Amino acid sequence: MYDERLVAPMRQDLTRLGIEELRTPEVVDSKLRDKEGTTLVVVNSVCGCAARNARPAVALALRHATKPDYLTTVFAGQDVPATQRARSYFTGYAPSSPQIGLLKDGRLVFMLERHDIEGRSAEEIAQDLVAAFDKHCTQATRAVA
Repeated sequence: MYDERLVAPMRQDLTRLGIEELRTPEVVDSKLRDKEGTTLVVVNSVCGCAARNARPAVALALRHATKPDYLTTVFAGQDVPATQRARSYFTGYAPSSPQIGLLKDGRLVFMLERHDIEGRSAEEIAQDLVAAFDKHCTQATRAVA
């Protein structure tokens, strides 16, 4: 586990956007299992090579008029049981950090893995997220935590 003093600013990069942190498996299940609508799940990470662009990409994508109904995050390497549970909803994908999934009615419909994030700009990653929002989310949905 990482020192919380190191992780806190990285958590805040997402929570200040209104993204709800899921810190236990029980909370993950309550927010993801059979949830109607669309839910963004960001697997946050301290990985400098990938996470430094993933968090800003999420912030850019959330400026778009169409966005998921619910915004959530877990922190890999910190909230390990919660992260493992969140990843259990990512059927067909191996764990990676960072990782960004979009669920619709409790089923995974879009995934960005580390290899989709690494080496790309925040703007490029955000374009992928916006395209997924446009495809799977209701127009001009107001995101709620």
